[in-house]
Amino acid sequence: MKINSGMFRGIDPTVTLISKVLIIGFVIVCAILAEEAGALFTQVSAAILYNFKWFYLITASAILVFLLYLMVSRYGNIKLGTDDEKPEFSLGSWLSMLFSAGMGIGLLFWSVAEPMWHYAGNPFSETPLSNESAQTAIRLSFFHWGLHPWALYIMTALGLAYFSYRKGKPLTIRSALIPLFGEKRLDGWLGNTIDILIVTITAFGIATSFGLGVIQMSTGMELLFGVKITIASQIIMITIISFIAILSVISGVGKGIKILSVWNMILSAVILAGVLLFGPTRYILHIYLEGTADYLQNVIGLSLWSDTQEDSQWQNWWTAFYWAWWLTWAPFVGMFIARISRGRTIRELIGGALIVPTLFGFLWIATLGGAAMHYENEDKQNHQTQVTEQQLTGEAAAFTGGDILTATKADSTQAIFTLFEKIEIDSGVNIATIFSALATFLLVTYFVTSADSGTLVLCTLSSHGSLEPPRASRIIWGLTVGIIAAGLLWAGGLKTVQTATICAALPAAFLVIMMALSIHKALRKEVVHAINS
Repeated sequence: MKINSGMFRGIDPTVTLISKVLIIGFVIVCAILAEEAGALFTQVSAAILYNFKWFYLITASAILVFLLYLMVSRYGNIKLGTDDEKPEFSLGSWLSMLFSAGMGIGLLFWSVAEPMWHYAGNPFSETPLSNESAQTAIRLSFFHWGLHPWALYIMTALGLAYFSYRKGKPLTIRSALIPLFGEKRLDGWLGNTIDILIVTITAFGIATSFGLGVIQMSTGMELLFGVKITIASQIIMITIISFIAILSVISGVGKGIKILSVWNMILSAVILAGVLLFGPTRYILHIYLEGTADYLQNVIGLSLWSDTQEDSQWQNWWTAFYWAWWLTWAPFVGMFIARISRGRTIRELIGGALIVPTLFGFLWIATLGGAAMHYENEDKQNHQTQVTEQQLTGEAAAFTGGDILTATKADSTQAIFTLFEKIEIDSGVNIATIFSALATFLLVTYFVTSADSGTLVLCTLSSHGSLEPPRASRIIWGLTVGIIAAGLLWAGGLKTVQTATICAALPAAFLVIMMALSIHKALRKEVVHAINS
């Protein structure tokens, strides 16, 4: 059912109203009972990760293998649209929007912090802070930000794009399940339940990342201006970013979101070039080549490794947590990828969205994380020199980490900014402030891109798959996401919602698997029909 007139024309009132009631109600609970709700969802999420870790590992790997099969098979030539349809966006714009919505902000935050944490200790290295742990740290970071998350995104995108652009169905999750459940059944309560679940997960995922990103930006602001950022200041930042995101989403995908995404890639390239130029260039290039080869040699083993003997918490904290997080983001990012991929073949979608962003992500981690590793090695060597001198007086101390690792342990948001300070000291050029300013500004533009693309997805879901949802809906959903982020930040409930979102990864995993089965069934039917005709 849709509204057929007025400023909300095209809106599905059932999906919109129920999802907003659930979202607002949940925010109120998290604000009032933050500690109780946090404890409950922490227990539930821990139980899910403990009992279903194997399921997450198999799901992500199976989806990746399935997509690679589709890419090289006869199905790869099928167009996501009519047979003579051309892509809506150029290759450069398409790739920019892909990366901005799917990985940009997360990599900016974790590209330095994650390798540092793995360098300090991981299950594959016997000695922390060693050359072996440094190599393993890069391998694990590549693994967590490599092919698997993009596979989960693309699986959702492929199902949505195929059934919408090829079969003429609405751009909704329920459309991608028609071969399994039938169109008539999905037009009722089952389809509404699926869309409501996706809308709710998407809203919380965007709002939570929005709030956490503002905390990261606050660190940059404090370093740049020396002023302590308060909760009130962070809420003002959320308000400003929400306003910019609303203006962008009103202008549409072809204007605001596209321009911001291209701008993101330009800024990212400037930071990468700067670190390559003023940082340890030779070390970075070597670690990119070596890390990529190391990843390819170990990706199968890492994909199926489940820590059976030790059964430590490390994999729950990292790999299983990441896989669950990517699953909760799959409907949002997948729908956005589908929205911008009309006119491309299945092979182009899988190859372009799977391989190119992964290689660029590797370059980003190798550049920033690799530079950080280089300076940690330098700090370790300097410490060993000091130890040799101190041994004469009996005052030698063990190496517990250099400047970047120490800053990361204290606050992960400081990792990238500490790296910039090390580059300035090493190069003798006053660039730390410039790099910090660029990174902080890039955080803002990445978050605007995530917020406006996420808002567009929410509007599309609430409008029964409309590619041009009403302007009023775009404004209201943009405000809603900002209010959720600000409210949870004020009440201290961001961690609760983040944990609760992880709980939603379990049904999301089943959803992704059903989409894979559905798309395979539809593709087989189309090819058989083409052969017979």
